[in-house]
Amino acid sequence: MKKILIVDDEPNIVMSLEYSFKKKNFEVYIARDGNEALQIAVDKTPDVVLLDIMMPNVDGYETLKQIKNNNTLKNTKVVFLSAKNKATDIEKGLQLGADKYLTKPFSVKKLVSEINDLLQ
Repeated sequence: MKKILIVDDEPNIVMSLEYSFKKKNFEVYIARDGNEALQIAVDKTPDVVLLDIMMPNVDGYETLKQIKNNNTLKNTKVVFLSAKNKATDIEKGLQLGADKYLTKPFSVKKLVSEINDLLQ
C-alpha cells in the first residue's frame, strides 16, 4: 500500500484529500505544520509528501530542505501544493528538490492522478 503524508494547515483541504487518497487505497498521514510533518515522515517513511508552503512554525520550503537532508527520507517524492503561484515561487520549490509543484485551487481528481503517475 502506498503511503502519503498530507501537510497542510487548512482543515477542508486536508479532509477532502484524505478522503480521496484513502479511496484510492493509500495509507494517509496528516500533519498541520513542518515540525509535525518531519516527525511523521521519519516515523512512517511515506512514499510521497504533499506539502503546503505557507504554514505556522516551519514553512514548506524549510520542511523540504529537512526532508532532503535526512538520509532515510532523501528519496521520498515531494509535491508542493500551494496558493503561491508566481514563477519565482515555483522555481524556488523545484530548485529545493520538489518533484512537482501544483497550485491551489486544484482538482482533487487531477491531483490524485498526478501523484499516482509520480509513484509509477
